[in-house]
Amino acid sequence: MNENINIAVLIDGDNIPSANVKEMMEEIAKYGNPTLKRIYGDWTRPGLNKWKNLLLENAITPIQQYGYTTGKNATDSAMIIDAMDILYSDIVDGFCLVSSDSDFTKLATRLREAGMLVIGIGEKKTPNPFIVACDKFIYIEILKKLSEDKTDTKESIETSVDKITNKEINLISSSINDLSDEEGWAFLGDVGSLIQKKRRNFDSRNYGFEKLTPMIKSIGVFEIEQRENSKSRHKLIFVRKKKP
Repeated sequence: MNENINIAVLIDGDNIPSANVKEMMEEIAKYGNPTLKRIYGDWTRPGLNKWKNLLLENAITPIQQYGYTTGKNATDSAMIIDAMDILYSDIVDGFCLVSSDSDFTKLATRLREAGMLVIGIGEKKTPNPFIVACDKFIYIEILKKLSEDKTDTKESIETSVDKITNKEINLISSSINDLSDEEGWAFLGDVGSLIQKKRRNFDSRNYGFEKLTPMIKSIGVFEIEQRENSKSRHKLIFVRKKKP
């Protein structure tokens, strides 16, 4: 991702827990510069009190939206209207939609149709239509796990991540096949990008690995090769399925 692009961060305050906001903003910064940060909700409600200090600490602007009707549709509508205004203002290159609500599926799709990068952040309960409508979707639970005290026991860490199944192995294998040369080698950077396009919520951190390379190594059916890079001191990493 291009870290120089400007990103609008729009948070559904009615649908996202206030914990780990700092980690969430640090994650967004990996993909671009969060130049505009807004959170939507009815701030007269006691349930949003936990957000107030966090907004000041992270320079997030609260947008008041009264609940004119029962439910959270007012907040959703305010976010959607603002997103379209921001889109047409031409001041950002991408959006981060922070919500676990499938009501933002159409918005994510529309923003991507306009050429915007769209990152989604939400809980694991987020419906799949919203996940696949984004360029990338990140689970809040993973950010929470990363922020936990390093003194946590190994057992507690292992139980907090997903297990690698044949579904993930087949996804990696098919992506390598799609990109491989005659000897079966594929550039790992391209493989990671293709996996992300095929499954928007794929993240090696979901499985307890900070990066894709150690995750692939742990599976045992792929081999990794490092090659010299004439344009940089960083070596190029290639991967292929082990030969029988």
